[in-house]
Amino acid sequence: MAKILIIEDNITNMKLASFLLERYGHTVLQAMEAETGQQLAQKEKPDLILMDIQLPDRDGLTLTRMLKSDPATTSIKIIALTAFVMKGDEEKIRAAGCDGYIAKPFHHQEFMAVIEAALT
Repeated sequence: MAKILIIEDNITNMKLASFLLERYGHTVLQAMEAETGQQLAQKEKPDLILMDIQLPDRDGLTLTRMLKSDPATTSIKIIALTAFVMKGDEEKIRAAGCDGYIAKPFHHQEFMAVIEAALT
């Protein structure tokens, strides 16, 4: 199974995402802010990152651009977790380097379908 890093500052969303991923056999790494997430991504080289867009220390799209421009982390797939999915948002998310997005609040079937698609 995969090693997945969740960068999410909402504890409820973190617990739900972690629970679902672990239930499906994945190893989960957690970061509540961008700085820790960046360090974990560089050190652990996860198979996938779930990136909250609204983080307390740096927005997730900025962190995504940083990770995609770093040769050590450029190939890691990143899925945005966002409550902001209005007209034009998907384009901004993809332009930053995200490979897809999951709208919050998420439903577990849709959540896992996006995760499994990203890992194949």
